[in-house]
Amino acid sequence: MKDILYKYLSKWTSLDQKDQQAIVNEIHVEEYPKGTVLFNQGDNPTACYFILKGCVRKYSIDEGGREVTSNFFTEEQAIAMFNHHKQDKSSDYTFVCVEDSVMVVGDLDKEMDMYKKHPQLEFMTRRMVEENLGQVQDEFASFIASSPEERVKTLLNKRPFLIDRVPQHQLASYLGITPESLSRIKKRIL
Repeated sequence: MKDILYKYLSKWTSLDQKDQQAIVNEIHVEEYPKGTVLFNQGDNPTACYFILKGCVRKYSIDEGGREVTSNFFTEEQAIAMFNHHKQDKSSDYTFVCVEDSVMVVGDLDKEMDMYKKHPQLEFMTRRMVEENLGQVQDEFASFIASSPEERVKTLLNKRPFLIDRVPQHQLASYLGITPESLSRIKKRIL
């Protein structure tokens, strides 16, 4: 799994091998079984994550008590909470492992110390967040303007691996449709 870390450090920084090794040696990697809740809606997160292997679902409970899935994170994606604007710093979402997963775990209390020690790591993190934010904005704009069938087609084109890795009712929630509609649309398309 460390080869993925080296790949990212090489992609996002100009660090030499010695400096990359120093960062990798300080990074904590953890395994989580399927069903593990990383943190619940209402919790104050103390960690951020980078997925090396596995799938994590992001969802919230709406006023009617329904689970609403808003994203799935898979290999080489980061899970970070941007809730610093909130007074209580609590999460609006629950994050749960859909599969057995292996992740880099960053302690938010030690984040600034790591950045001071390894300035290139802060630069890398910022660039990754900027790229991810751009993708999320594009996906959101596309999602709002598309029909349910177009959403399923987009999923099949951009993230087809989710079909086999995620329960259909969670995919349907993510797409903003019922499981029955998802089933009908998949039959029509496929």
